[in-house]
Amino acid sequence: MTRTRTTLLLAAALAFLAPLATAHADPVRPSAPAPAPAPAPLAVTDPGFEQGGAGWEFTAGTGVAVNNPHAGSRLAYLDAGSGMTVSQTVTATGHGSYLVSAWIATGGPGGRYTLRVNGAAVAEHTLPAAANYRRHTLGRITLAPGDRLELAFTSGQGWINVDDVMVSPAAPADPRISSSDPEIVAMFDWAKGKANSWVHLPGTQGPLNADERQTGGTGTGVYAPSYWAGYANRSGSYSRDMAHQLAGAGVLGLHTENREMLRAFAASATAEHAYYPVWALNFDNHTPLSIDYRSPSLFVREVPAPFELVQKAEEAYRWSGDPAYLDDPALWEFYRHTTDEFVTLHDGQKDNGPVKVAEGTGHGIFQGTASYNEQSDEPLAEAGDAIGSQYQAYRAMAALARAKGEHATAARFERRARDLRAYYNSTWSGTGSGADMVRGYTTDGRALTGWGKENSWFMPMKGIVDPGARREAYLDYIDAQAEGPGRPDNIEALTYLPDTFLAGNRTDTAWKWMRHVYAQKDVQHVNSRQGTNGDYPEVSFTLVAQTVQGLMGVTPNAPARTLTTQPRLPSGMDWLSVEDLRIGDSAFTLRHDADRRSTLTHTTGTRAYTWEARFPGAHAAVAVDGVRRPARTEVVDGVTYTVVRTRVAPGRTVTVEVR
Repeated sequence: MTRTRTTLLLAAALAFLAPLATAHADPVRPSAPAPAPAPAPLAVTDPGFEQGGAGWEFTAGTGVAVNNPHAGSRLAYLDAGSGMTVSQTVTATGHGSYLVSAWIATGGPGGRYTLRVNGAAVAEHTLPAAANYRRHTLGRITLAPGDRLELAFTSGQGWINVDDVMVSPAAPADPRISSSDPEIVAMFDWAKGKANSWVHLPGTQGPLNADERQTGGTGTGVYAPSYWAGYANRSGSYSRDMAHQLAGAGVLGLHTENREMLRAFAASATAEHAYYPVWALNFDNHTPLSIDYRSPSLFVREVPAPFELVQKAEEAYRWSGDPAYLDDPALWEFYRHTTDEFVTLHDGQKDNGPVKVAEGTGHGIFQGTASYNEQSDEPLAEAGDAIGSQYQAYRAMAALARAKGEHATAARFERRARDLRAYYNSTWSGTGSGADMVRGYTTDGRALTGWGKENSWFMPMKGIVDPGARREAYLDYIDAQAEGPGRPDNIEALTYLPDTFLAGNRTDTAWKWMRHVYAQKDVQHVNSRQGTNGDYPEVSFTLVAQTVQGLMGVTPNAPARTLTTQPRLPSGMDWLSVEDLRIGDSAFTLRHDADRRSTLTHTTGTRAYTWEARFPGAHAAVAVDGVRRPARTEVVDGVTYTVVRTRVAPGRTVTVEVR
């Protein structure tokens, strides 16, 4: 999550002062860069028109202007009327499937954005009237070497401005949702395509350090495997956004991008940085985004972020089965430093007895803040989102160590996770409920209650709050506050609410917030330079994950060849199905009929998977492909489930039903 208006003012002030304070500071040296990717197999010349339109063809009534750029200093324009076109034809040098996006503003309807392959139109979009820039995407387009792709923008009833054309590789997975409820189908189709459109084609040349102060950046670089995670007017990915988008990227099969981005952040968490990763990296996956980085002692850093990256690395390992998450020294050292040295180094203000709790300085984002809530001026030493994220990092470290065969390390971090959760519930969070639950401590030791946005909703979302009446009351409180005058203004903050209520098995409330986020997609973002809410990347990625991991309850474990499912269909949704669900080297089709029957087809793969099908409640019996079995129940985080485990070989379909 990038910065809000309040923190942008702080950043601007620091940007003015920082050169005086750091004139002799060495630039950051996070790690040696990975070898540059090979040149992109499909490259648009002058995609932002900064070279005056080189490579583009312009008819009469069109050209390059400087009056209304989306980014940089120039744009292409088409006057109102018929018959005017701006176009470019590029030749593919390799096999691939692609999406092509462009930022477009219009003074009236009727313009067109068209893709043609070897002269034949393969995709076309009629442009609406929208004076503010919106991002329009066409594809998937499959090309072979030598194919000629034409991008064309044609005039309409009003003026048209075009800027920042981008080619994305089609995601490896193409999950497809079907349901009795057409709204979830439309939502997922939009989110899947929009999320895919933010993926960079490795080898593409693009600007570095572009932001609202230096819209053209400070030069160009070669983009590595990555996706946009942060403001659309900045040329970088943010650790917080990336962590929240990782699950959606996993559903789309973007395992290479997840690994390379995680590794880049991990490599930047050096001793010189007090084991904080940098807050944002350019799309080269190497250089810090300059708006957030001044020197090794003056850069944006927030305590929950390193913990979230450890948690998400374990999640990415389960989606992909990639052994690099265990074997890559940069990743493994990051997990170890974050869960050991980082905690010790940043624990010194509040006495937490036998446990350690990582702390912020209470002095703002450039000095190390305890919470993701950047709109707060509270001098926090410890915050609910930080301690919840620390708990999940311990659990992730235990799971990764167990997978690596380091059983003593796994046992140690399992104990740390248990001890931290017990301390949180017995002492740290106080004795109050709802508005009276403690959500943070100031640097002078004061306990804070009431509404803290991220440092409120992260606590149940991260599972650190024990199940029971107190957690239920706090979820009620969060829902009421998020609907009240204290709700966040920025849409990306609201994208956490479905996750929070899904974690608490409050499906109807989660679905309410998913629908709210989706309904706001065409509304202008509070940061006018960002574009619409739907053009904030976190919105689409999280809706993808909340559908598959959330409503369908998919928990992958590719290394163990295990898939766990739990239907969480909201009221009124009779059935929900997903095709091309990719986990490791296998693909599946999964369907839930209400909360009583699930069907899994192992469509492609090399070896059988163990399917753990969970259903809420205690049921007398179950049937597997119609054959009755005794039921077995388990209690998970205070909830009773009927659980069935069965093997599903490639090519086989299995149906499990509770009775």
